Amino acid sequence: MMRQISVGDVFTKGQFPAVNQEDTISRCIELFKTHVEMPPVLAVVDAKGKYAGVIARRWINRSRLDPSTIKVKTLMKPAPKVDPDVTLSKAANLMIHSQVRQLPVYEKNSKKLLGFVTDENIIHGAATQSWGKTEIKELMTKAPSVIDANRSVGAVLSLLRENGISHVPVLEKGKLVGIISLHDIIEQIYYPRQRRTVGDIKGENSPILNVQAKGIMTQPVITAQSTTTVREADTKMHKHNISCLPVLDGDKLVGIVTKLDFLEPISAMEAIDRKFTIQFGVKDIEVNPDEQSFMMEEFDNFARKYQDVFQMGTLFVYLKTHGTNHKGIPLIHCRLQLRTVKGQFYSSGEGFGVEPTFRVALDRLDKRILRSKELKHDPTYARDYLRKVGIPFSET
Repeated sequence: MMRQISVGDVFTKGQFPAVNQEDTISRCIELFKTHVEMPPVLAVVDAKGKYAGVIARRWINRSRLDPSTIKVKTLMKPAPKVDPDVTLSKAANLMIHSQVRQLPVYEKNSKKLLGFVTDENIIHGAATQSWGKTEIKELMTKAPSVIDANRSVGAVLSLLRENGISHVPVLEKGKLVGIISLHDIIEQIYYPRQRRTVGDIKGENSPILNVQAKGIMTQPVITAQSTTTVREADTKMHKHNISCLPVLDGDKLVGIVTKLDFLEPISAMEAIDRKFTIQFGVKDIEVNPDEQSFMMEEFDNFARKYQDVFQMGTLFVYLKTHGTNHKGIPLIHCRLQLRTVKGQFYSSGEGFGVEPTFRVALDRLDKRILRSKELKHDPTYARDYLRKVGIPFSET
């Protein structure tokens, strides 16, 4: 367990300007050009000078909107502000929940902007503690989704969406040869076609999506060995300005680790009241109290089942909508990631409505755990799994 250092120990300090939500985007572009030393994000205030949210340079670049006419409030996002006394664990938790990786740091009980804390600040600060000696095989996503170099960009995009991921390693004859991110597809495929946003993408069967993965992949790939420490991985990611590392055992791909994989355990370091905890990340969905209570109850039943095996863990729940609906009920994608002292497990599900979608994803997670190496030799759990898949079980 790392000592609880605070945001004040790690954040990027400076006299950084804020923008008004009624300003045009061109004002943001001007500030980014003249303040190159600051993180690529600006705090946004309302007409009374009260903090209202943030706007990132990346969001502006992706929008392809006319900066001289579009106002800041069109692209800004609400995000929590923090003060210097907030712990790294709490700040990481806020980033995960808000899905914003750069948070403004304000003087406590004041409108004075002191700077920004980024995901990289938090990871680096935590990595300097004893936690930094943890080997990344303890944090990585094992057996990650991969794509063959000859598959199409359309297939890559489908894989990214289906699994709720942003990076996919590219293999050729079983060997790692590259990596593709959603950013690569946007930059190399959709921007040249003047697409406005990822959500507006149409015609996914168009010829350009038939381009092979190896045509847009990043190569050579910056990688890490499974025994690399968190501290070493953090240094490598910072040096090469990248947000993920494929993980190798020798020359065999065995996992992938991202900045989010670092943030999640940091955010759980203060969760001491319960051995099993749950954290939510929600995008474009309103989860009402009844739905949240339902998920908590389902999770409590799930946690009681596995607490003896894993001792402790955190379930991260990511919910987002695809924008379509059936009779007013949105189509929802739910991704679950369970981190335990014995490794991590993940699953996903899609459906109409929060409760049924969460139940599908949790049931799939249950099955993944039951057939894992941690439980396959335990007759109690083996019996449970066989019943779940509909195979009669006999103890004789």
